[in-house]
Amino acid sequence: MPDRTRARELASEFNQKGDPTGWFETLYREGAAGKSIVPWANLRPNSLVPDFFESHAVPSAGKSALVIGSGLGDDADHLATLGFHVTAFDISETAIRTAKQRFPAGPRTSGGSIEHLVANLLGPPAAWRGRFDFVLEIYTLQALPPAPRQTAIEQIASFLRPSGQLLLIAMGRDLGDPPGELPWPLTHEELSAFQAHGLRELSFEDLLDAEDPPVRRFRVLYELPQ
Repeated sequence: MPDRTRARELASEFNQKGDPTGWFETLYREGAAGKSIVPWANLRPNSLVPDFFESHAVPSAGKSALVIGSGLGDDADHLATLGFHVTAFDISETAIRTAKQRFPAGPRTSGGSIEHLVANLLGPPAAWRGRFDFVLEIYTLQALPPAPRQTAIEQIASFLRPSGQLLLIAMGRDLGDPPGELPWPLTHEELSAFQAHGLRELSFEDLLDAEDPPVRRFRVLYELPQ
């Protein structure tokens, strides 16, 4: 299991200052300097992403995709190899600078492409509203306290165009379970907020990963109806 000690220290420090997202840049900057570990930066796509596309018929060629909290760029690059035109953003300038070095922008042999941008999920560009065919969210919501998390859910739902789909991957827990520590596992009931913002749940998977001990994860697919 990755060491989350420094991430939790920074998140607590910045949350106490009323800045729930400022710690990401500090952690990535320390990680780039070899002083800290970015616990989710595995330098490969999240395994539940390629597995999803192997088992679900989701159109990708020529479609637009948005990757939220894209970090060092591995998940965004995977979508580009599938033929998506990917916009990948993170609030951390260090993360985006590293992602650009690892996965340069431009067209791919698959026909897809990728663009890396610095942006804030809690205050995203207005031009993104209703723009994307596919949105990918992995672990960002559960790194936010409850109040900004609700704002983030509303923003994520707003990115989809009609018939667009959202794939969400998160650590999961039951409603009566303790909330735990950052990254706070989410409940199915909490994720129902996406439906309150107009999305329809197409599938909900409750999975155990291969970590030791195994970690419970949710993989949920939503769609914005026509």
